[in-house]
Amino acid sequence: MAVKLRLKRMGSKKKPVYRIVAIDSHTKRDGEYIELLGTYNPLTEPKSVKVDEEIAMKWLNNGAIPSDTVRNLLSEAGIMKKFHESKNRKEK
Repeated sequence: MAVKLRLKRMGSKKKPVYRIVAIDSHTKRDGEYIELLGTYNPLTEPKSVKVDEEIAMKWLNNGAIPSDTVRNLLSEAGIMKKFHESKNRKEK
């Protein structure tokens, strides 16, 4: 089972709010997810992103592949940098 970190659309028409989730790669966009990592609201100013760092690091260490948008959101939160640093420490 390939796991991806991607966005699940919530909210009403014209007012999207997204959940950042760990989900099987073969599941449809708004299908059942494995675990909730956080939320993303593009309508607030500035855009609000809330991510549980421990859960995100757990999934990244287990080989979950983030989508491009989720990778950018995790980078803004500083999680991708911590993941790459921890990965480099393990290799040495």
